[in-house]
Amino acid sequence: MTKDLKDEFWSQLKDVRAGLLAADGERPVPMSPQGDAEAKAIWFITARGSAADRGAKSGGEATFYIADSKAHLYANVFGALEAVNDSEKLDELWNAFAAAWFENGREDAAVQLVKFTPREAEVWSGDGGISFLYEIAKANLTGDTPDAGEHGRVVF
Repeated sequence: MTKDLKDEFWSQLKDVRAGLLAADGERPVPMSPQGDAEAKAIWFITARGSAADRGAKSGGEATFYIADSKAHLYANVFGALEAVNDSEKLDELWNAFAAAWFENGREDAAVQLVKFTPREAEVWSGDGGISFLYEIAKANLTGDTPDAGEHGRVVF
């Protein structure tokens, strides 16, 4: 049975701790994503003046790269960034990872919430574990290509 790759993307994104965000011509930088399938958005907490903040203010085109073996998700996600000033949303998303970067925590004047709205992505998604190891072993014995999971283009 083929899984819905878009659903798999949102489900596995919950386990991704970091990826690389390349915002509007800026160099890619590590960022911690917070997926929101309902809003079709990926949220980032960043600092004012950072690459993500600058990208969100200068046209917003961005790419988010995911390569997370623990989450079994690999993707190139293309979309747009926007700076968002929403205290309620920031409170909902605030966590220990974000707090570690800001001297004054949630109340630090440098805190900036950025919304990434994906347009499309190329996604590789698998379940990892013993089934992946079985596929690799089988491929080495038979010469066949292993079934390592789902791969395809997703339009959001």
